[in-house]
Amino acid sequence: MKCQSCSNPATVHLTDIVDGKKRVTHLCQGCAEKQHLLKNSDLNLSAIVTMLGPNLNLPGEDLSRLTCPVCGIKYMEFKAEGRLGCPYDYQVFRAALEPLLLRIHRTLRHVGKTATHALANATREAEIVQLRQQLRTAIEAEAYEEAARLRDLLRQKEKTDEPG
Repeated sequence: MKCQSCSNPATVHLTDIVDGKKRVTHLCQGCAEKQHLLKNSDLNLSAIVTMLGPNLNLPGEDLSRLTCPVCGIKYMEFKAEGRLGCPYDYQVFRAALEPLLLRIHRTLRHVGKTATHALANATREAEIVQLRQQLRTAIEAEAYEEAARLRDLLRQKEKTDEPG
């Protein structure tokens, strides 16, 4: 779609409803800035999380201690960066993310497309995650023989599941 003021590609799409009539405007970034239509163009997920932080119904201290056991990202890193480290962060940070996702997307359930290879690998990935968690637990409990067994099993599982 092209800008209504010039021939550049439109990146800003505004919809106004006045007296029950819908008016759509398509502009490029430059024309939108010239018309002072962009009030805060650098609003991102990180800024939204920062704004909603007090409304997440979790004490700040508990949020700061949340860490994903799979990728190791901390909630505070996500809050600063605005990016999650892996798909399992949605489970780990669920209590903090649900209100945010509801406010942004108005739903908690993904309704878009999913890559076909992701569906095929979901069970395998779940097994690997479970093995990693068991390995961490064994190491923390200083059960080194069990940890070695789990490590070997994990290596074998990861090696056999690698694409050829």
